[in-house]
Amino acid sequence: MTFALTEEQQMLKDSVDRFVAQDYPFETRRRLAESDLGYSAANWQTFAELGWLSVPFAEESGGFGGSLRDVATVTEALGRGLVTEPWVQNLILAGRLVELLGTPEQRAEVLGAVIDGRCQLALAHTERRAGGNPACVGCTATPDGDDFLVSGEKVMVLNGPSADLLVVSARASGAERDRQGIALFLVPADAPGIGRRDYPTIDRLRASDITFDNVSVSASAMLGDPASNIDALETVIDEAIVATCAEAIGVMDVLLQDTVAYTRTRKQFGSPLGKFQALQHRMVEMFVALEQSRALLLQNTAAVASGGTQARKAASAIKVHIGKSARLIGKEAIQMHGGMGTTDDLNIGHYVKRLLALEALFGDMDYHLDRYARLT
Repeated sequence: MTFALTEEQQMLKDSVDRFVAQDYPFETRRRLAESDLGYSAANWQTFAELGWLSVPFAEESGGFGGSLRDVATVTEALGRGLVTEPWVQNLILAGRLVELLGTPEQRAEVLGAVIDGRCQLALAHTERRAGGNPACVGCTATPDGDDFLVSGEKVMVLNGPSADLLVVSARASGAERDRQGIALFLVPADAPGIGRRDYPTIDRLRASDITFDNVSVSASAMLGDPASNIDALETVIDEAIVATCAEAIGVMDVLLQDTVAYTRTRKQFGSPLGKFQALQHRMVEMFVALEQSRALLLQNTAAVASGGTQARKAASAIKVHIGKSARLIGKEAIQMHGGMGTTDDLNIGHYVKRLLALEALFGDMDYHLDRYARLT
């Protein structure tokens, strides 16, 4: 296999890199993260105009027809800038579910608005007792004539504060952790009976805890089939794992570069820190961890895109290995910057916090080690 980017992927990468370099300095990121919205609506429209919002979707859905490797190319570049715009939250977690499970009418209406930048989506799926298990759904969908009444709670809904439309999972039948019986609905974020508590996450992004109190949902808003929806949920979560692990590689790349640059200028005992062999060895370990992570991601992206058991195993392998690399690189970057590395004034701490958040998403390392073992 080749690790080289195609011509189209290189152009896509260059486009995102230029945006980060020219329009997204760290102070801009800090200002946007501290704003009420948490990102720039103008930037989101720019993403739409540049075609970045169409990348994950097939041409028949109005998209670019990009592969999972194209998605990873975008998110790695966005990771270098710690971009706060909800690209994965909106397009992969929620948008790809609509593409996989929606009717032609649902895809045309929803994805058209998403690709144009007119609609924000959020996947309301995670629950307090899930522990990373996508089949854990306690929120209920009770028949009410031809419609349904949805009741329960969802936590850590990424992009929840900005969402116009929620993709909500609810149990139509079976026990809380059964793989069958999970219904999915398109629900307006302002529907009667919805309560929302918004909050910033550790990495200064936005999430919500959302409650549903007998929210009336039309049967026409249902996505897919409750008997098999878990397959689509696992597919988009595995795709999101690839996308966020690629983002983590972009974050780690910046941490390594900034650490090397800092040790060339910071002096101790009259010499730059970079002259000390012990620190050189530690920076080499950071470099090796980064390159191993990048190679593993590229090697396994096609396996994740293929679906099935091998996709689950490949996604878990990526998640665990890159999680370990992120801990190593984040720890070393903090330590080699000394006390400054822990301050809010320096960008290093913000990048490390993003790595911590990415590691916790979609199940931690223990969950994915267990999943990999069960699938082997």
